[in-house]
Amino acid sequence: MSTAAGQGGALAGIRVLDFTWALAGPFGTMQLADLGAEVVKVEHPETPEKLRGFGPYYEGISTFFFSVNRGKRGICIDLKEQRGKDLVKRLACEADVVTENFRPGTMDRLGLGYKALSEVNPRLIYAALSGFGQTGPYSQYAAVDAVAQAMGGTMALNGEPDQPPMRVGVSIGDMAGGLYLAIGVLAALRARDTTGRGQILDVALTEAQIALCENAIVQHSAFSSNPTRMGQRHPLIAPFGPYRSADGYVVIANVKQWDLFCGLIDRDDLALDDRFSSNRTRIENVDALDAELHAAMSKRTTEEWFATLRDTNVCAIGKVNSVADLFEDEQVAAREMLVDVPMPYGLPGSLKLPASPMRLSETPAGVRAPMPEHGGDTDDVLSGWLGLSAAEAAELRHSGVIK
Repeated sequence: MSTAAGQGGALAGIRVLDFTWALAGPFGTMQLADLGAEVVKVEHPETPEKLRGFGPYYEGISTFFFSVNRGKRGICIDLKEQRGKDLVKRLACEADVVTENFRPGTMDRLGLGYKALSEVNPRLIYAALSGFGQTGPYSQYAAVDAVAQAMGGTMALNGEPDQPPMRVGVSIGDMAGGLYLAIGVLAALRARDTTGRGQILDVALTEAQIALCENAIVQHSAFSSNPTRMGQRHPLIAPFGPYRSADGYVVIANVKQWDLFCGLIDRDDLALDDRFSSNRTRIENVDALDAELHAAMSKRTTEEWFATLRDTNVCAIGKVNSVADLFEDEQVAAREMLVDVPMPYGLPGSLKLPASPMRLSETPAGVRAPMPEHGGDTDDVLSGWLGLSAAEAAELRHSGVIK
């Protein structure tokens, strides 16, 4: 499939008025769009979201913006103009969900926070994403991805033992918050089916990171330990992690039959070594074990090891794919995990993006449209949601309230 255009999706009929920007919020609302919701992204008429101008660029289009705003519609309203505020309130009456990731209190000061919008639509779900949450002593502090990883504990767990804390290579501080935003919205929609009422959802980037530290946190709670960086290793399993092959790396984990594994890697002698006879002794002698396995695995290529071990059921094995490798991987291709998304603004061609990993058999998720143009859907949304006439839209545009 190239996109899921024309297919309903599990959230078909759900309307989302989206004030989020940057990465965390848009990544969350993108999940809702992939599931079939009509997500309408609101920007300022004269000042597009700054990520539209955030490189790298392809054919003049921000690939960053392109990657997390697919499947959405775009409108422009000036939230500081009274008539703009009135339009938002009218749109909120027709929406199921409002999402925003401004600093706490920003929308309240505009007269467009949860209290104001829930008064005009008691069924409204208002999802607010911020660095530290809507309350607490840190609530007014800014938090970007790296700050969330640092303050939420994940950065202290990532990296080599004798090296500084390391940020995770993908923006997990932002994207985990976005995913919890989407999950919370789905839960609130389900609750509304029962109660008939909306509610406010408060998601903090730092708290999303704390949630990801679940095992480390329970270790501290149970044993007063302070888990820290272990590099590639696992505290309870050996061998575990990437080992050098002749041309890259291969991941070995969860060895079930140690003797057979040793034979398959042409190192029967390791099966007779008392230092490695059990998982406990392998953990106790992990430095020596890793040295032996790096030497053994370096004798063949990653592809050769994958072919040798993947069908044996003696261990879990994986190739350490680069991003470029994903474009050539047969499993990625078979599952159509990279899809062509057309360029916006009528530009020719397309770019590949990850498909949705949520595979619903009856209401498929999928990429339904490219990124929205700046204000490209304003007239259609105001007409479709509010019944606004072309003449009314033209007058609002002339006054600078919309674009």
